[in-house]
Amino acid sequence: MHTILQPEGWAKPVGYANGVAARGQLVFVGGQVGWNGQGRFETDDLVGQVRQTLANIVAVLAEAGAMPQHITSMTWYFTDKAEYLANLKGIGEVYREVIGRHFPAMAAMQVMALVEDRAKVEIQATAVIPD
Repeated sequence: MHTILQPEGWAKPVGYANGVAARGQLVFVGGQVGWNGQGRFETDDLVGQVRQTLANIVAVLAEAGAMPQHITSMTWYFTDKAEYLANLKGIGEVYREVIGRHFPAMAAMQVMALVEDRAKVEIQATAVIPD
C-alpha cells in the first residue's frame, strides 16, 4: 500500500508520519471545512467541526473508491492555535473515530482567517489508491 518514511535515529512522531512513499492512483481532496453536505454548519465547537471536516474528507475519498487508510498527506489550517492546542485530546479522539489509527504525513498551521466565516478548521488531503 504505502511505506512510512522514518529516518534512522529520529524520534518517532506522535499522530503523524514524517513522510510516506506510495504508488497508485492519486486522489486530491480540496480543502474541507466543518459543514454538512448541504453547506451548513451544525456546530461552532472546534472538535465538532474537526469531526465533520474529517467525515467530509472520507465522503470525498469514497467517491474515488478510496478509504481513510489511503490518505498519504494532510494539511490542517486552524484559526486559533491556542484553541487547537487546548483541544488536542478531543481532536485525537475524533480523528481515530473517523480516520482510524492511520497517521499520514501532516502539517498544521494557524491562519488569520478561512474563507467561510464560521469555519474554525480546514483540511486538505491527498490519498493514493494502490495499484
